[in-house]
Amino acid sequence: MIHSLFIVNSGGEVFLEKHWRSVVSRSVCEYFLDAQRAAPYDVPPVIATPHYYLITVQRDAVSLVAACKQEVPPLFVIEFLHRVVDTFQDYFGDCSETVIKDNYVVVYELLDEMLDNGFPLATESNILKELIKLPNILRTIANTVTGKSNVSTTLPSGQLSAIPWRRSGVRYTNNEAYFDVIEEVDAIIDKSGSTVFAEIQGHIDCCIKLSGMPDLTLSFMNPRLFDDVSFHPCVRFKRWEAERLLSFIPPDGNFRLMSYHISSQSVVAIPIYIRHNFSIKTGEQGRLDLTIGPRNTLGRTVDKVKLELTMPRCVLNCLLTPNQGKYTFDSVTKTLAWDVGRIDVSKLPNIRGSVSITPGTTNIDANPSVNVQFQISQLAVSGLKVNRLDMYGEKYKPFKGVKYLTKAGKFQVRM
Repeated sequence: MIHSLFIVNSGGEVFLEKHWRSVVSRSVCEYFLDAQRAAPYDVPPVIATPHYYLITVQRDAVSLVAACKQEVPPLFVIEFLHRVVDTFQDYFGDCSETVIKDNYVVVYELLDEMLDNGFPLATESNILKELIKLPNILRTIANTVTGKSNVSTTLPSGQLSAIPWRRSGVRYTNNEAYFDVIEEVDAIIDKSGSTVFAEIQGHIDCCIKLSGMPDLTLSFMNPRLFDDVSFHPCVRFKRWEAERLLSFIPPDGNFRLMSYHISSQSVVAIPIYIRHNFSIKTGEQGRLDLTIGPRNTLGRTVDKVKLELTMPRCVLNCLLTPNQGKYTFDSVTKTLAWDVGRIDVSKLPNIRGSVSITPGTTNIDANPSVNVQFQISQLAVSGLKVNRLDMYGEKYKPFKGVKYLTKAGKFQVRM
């Protein structure tokens, strides 16, 4: 399936390559780099070249490029590449170029176990952690001196079982199960404040530390909200189809239980609004006035608010006065960034002032858009609520907790 994997940094340099079925020249990445230069934020996930198909994933500041000789199901490869990044983050805490270079040996060991002759083999975190120990300084020094590797000589206990995602003999003093319901709002708001497009990308992340072999059932107050769902392999899909219940034997530790998509605009409540006034007259200075406020937040606080505007090319500088937070203006990229922080309902954040433009400018494209970032704790903007969690197969009573978080995805307000 996958012949080679290349990891490319933000500067377009291939800093790691791994080959399974045959050696593929790294020059094939030029097709990917050309597509990235043409559209940095819209690179095609599948790029057909004369001899290979390149299937790509961009996460954080690195890009993973898989080279395949034959046609393959692209989503299969994309999911595997995401699993690779998730595994690196689980092992090293990050998936940056620096971290990968600092852990080259463990990275190659992981890739050897995750893919066998180009086909996915072990992608579950529990299995990998039994096979390859987490890196630390003492182990690295000892392996360097003795010439040993991090790879275990014994097969993980769950590898050949019917439940490969969970190792056997798990024991905890405190039995806990935590669920994080995280939703990202993608929206486009037009000049008048009407919603052009809105949808929600959500997922439920779990931290399960339960002894033995617990069988869990998670139910929702309103499960019919979901338009499209994707589950961890532990979920019994037939039970979900019949009863809209999540029934599963969980992996041990952190994992993503499910991802979901809600595209019905009637369900998506836009949690913020922006009042804006931006005007430039030919040959004169312009004026900018922005105010941001909460809406449909059920009294929750909107936090970590950031606004970014790409100004017209004729703008030279901005002299603005914010009543909250700080702003910066990059005269090269013409980007105005305003770090607002928390929205205080009693005094809404506002920024206003003058905009300098190039003298003699006659053709002014004065319709920038505002890209917004925000977070709202303890709120699922779709209205999704967890009803209850039941446990079978074990006699103890675990501690259970659910947190909700709403974030901005690709959230844009047109001016």
